[in-house]
Amino acid sequence: MSDLNDVWSAALCILLPFFGTALGAATVFFLRREAHERLRKGLLGFSAGVMLAAMVWSLLLPAMELAAKAGTPPCLPAVAGFLLGTVCLLALDIWLEKAEMRPEKGAMLTLAVTLHNLPEGMAVGVALAGMMSGQELVTLAGAATLSLGIAIQNVPEGAIISAPLMAAGKSRRRAFASGALSGAVEPLGALLTLLLTRQVTALLPYVLAFAAGCMLYVVTVELIPETQCGGRSAAGPWGAALGFAVMMVLDVVLG
Repeated sequence: MSDLNDVWSAALCILLPFFGTALGAATVFFLRREAHERLRKGLLGFSAGVMLAAMVWSLLLPAMELAAKAGTPPCLPAVAGFLLGTVCLLALDIWLEKAEMRPEKGAMLTLAVTLHNLPEGMAVGVALAGMMSGQELVTLAGAATLSLGIAIQNVPEGAIISAPLMAAGKSRRRAFASGALSGAVEPLGALLTLLLTRQVTALLPYVLAFAAGCMLYVVTVELIPETQCGGRSAAGPWGAALGFAVMMVLDVVLG
């Protein structure tokens, strides 16, 4: 990737998810009180919908297509990486539970969002690595689609972290910092994965599927259950449907 414009485009793809998180966290400066419960559930559902769509079209399908092009059975890297990603986050979650590192609900949500932001950054790094390696199935437009989709779903996640912290008595600046910093691991994950995967392009399908498995775990364990806490609500499913639809449109328009 010698074109300077491509270099700047790749840098923007790496930073865009973090900007989305920071933008969402910044809403704390405009809120007077904690977001209405229905709005909170809708935002959680929206995040889940976007992540599910990204998991399928931006991660699993490219993983199978790349594997098929390399002469590998398409389902092998997809299934292996997908299950490994899910198991890794499950093991990490169990370890954190045993280590009693979840003192309060606000901290749990912050930790959960931070943990799942890392594989999101990895996903962007893998997409960029695939484009750099000359894989025609992974283009700059595809990487931009993934990055923009993650940035969009990071906006409500940043708000979901900062608003409850402010309601719990934290200052607006501290609440914003906590929300924004939860997304700081994404550029780091993208850069590390970009450096590693570029050297071993054969692992691209596995790493793409691994990131998808991580996403699935977060959606099923942290996001969807929260949309139904405190009683049934249609806000979560509607938010998920809207988020899924938004990601489909992004995939068609930008991909």
